[in-house]
Amino acid sequence: MDFLEEFDFHLPEEQIARFPAKNRDESRLLLVDQSKESFWEAPHFRNIGQWLLPGDVLVFNDTKVSYRRVFLQVESGRIHESIFLETVDDSSFVWTCILKNRAKLKLGDILCPVGFPNFQFRYDGKEEELSLLVSDKEISDSDFEIFGTIPIPPYLKRKVIEEDKIRYQTIFAKKSGSVAAPTAGLHFTDTLKEELVKQGIEFLPVNLQVGYGTFRPLTAEQWQTKTLHKEKYEITEETANRLNRAKKEGRRIIAIGTTSLRVLETVFDSQQQKYKVGLGQTDIFLSPGDNIKSVQGLITNFHLPKSSLLLLVSAFANSRLVMNVYRYALQNHFRFYSYGDSMFLF
Repeated sequence: MDFLEEFDFHLPEEQIARFPAKNRDESRLLLVDQSKESFWEAPHFRNIGQWLLPGDVLVFNDTKVSYRRVFLQVESGRIHESIFLETVDDSSFVWTCILKNRAKLKLGDILCPVGFPNFQFRYDGKEEELSLLVSDKEISDSDFEIFGTIPIPPYLKRKVIEEDKIRYQTIFAKKSGSVAAPTAGLHFTDTLKEELVKQGIEFLPVNLQVGYGTFRPLTAEQWQTKTLHKEKYEITEETANRLNRAKKEGRRIIAIGTTSLRVLETVFDSQQQKYKVGLGQTDIFLSPGDNIKSVQGLITNFHLPKSSLLLLVSAFANSRLVMNVYRYALQNHFRFYSYGDSMFLF
């Protein structure tokens, strides 16, 4: 699609980070100064405190990745890999799923998680690229932890290993419901957080349940309507009050990741210059030309070409600067995507 050509680039396979760095805070870090349109490299992410100021507020997404990747088996023994996305009602019986090889299924076919015949799902048809599975009982996140596994991104092109269960969760992970990690948060360790708090940095939570749409290619319709896939969000009264106090005092609000930024931009009232308490769904689509007013800084990873996440970063900074940063990262062998390196734009 021509409208995305500016945000396209070739990424060598070897620069896709298929495994995390040995330690979370050892990833590389690029600093991007918007006002000077300049950027430079720090030794490691753990050095980020040198560019943070006492009073800065770091806003993190406290979502937890659910074990929603499930290998389902039909009576004949054939296996269908699936990712359970969300329920279509409040009862947790009917689920929308990404379901591989669904063309081989007939309406009414029964599928069970491999090794767990006491859980049954009936194939109930499709809705565009998604499939409907109906459970014979209510399914909770604790059930998924019994028969599912953590859904690492498809571009890693490998099987889940034990290390992923720890490393594909952030230290902030608290509320289950996401099928992908808010990856900017993966660079933080408890030790680094404690050091930053001692430095006078404040940490505040928001929640966005990350959906599978984060991996989907953008469509012309999304570009034209300026809407994305809907994701559930929450910002508590305490977080909103503390953000409003920081805003009034002229302190910087810095989003840890694009998911946190989507929440903040959704609830920020630019006329009143206030963050509102909120619980709902957001389909906000931020792209170059949008004036982001809810934050003064963004910590993020290096994203897929032509993706909504790359467009969001290009809305926060300017697209020319962002693509120059990406060219530098490509030429200097930075690691890309979920387990990759990071940048701090301010």
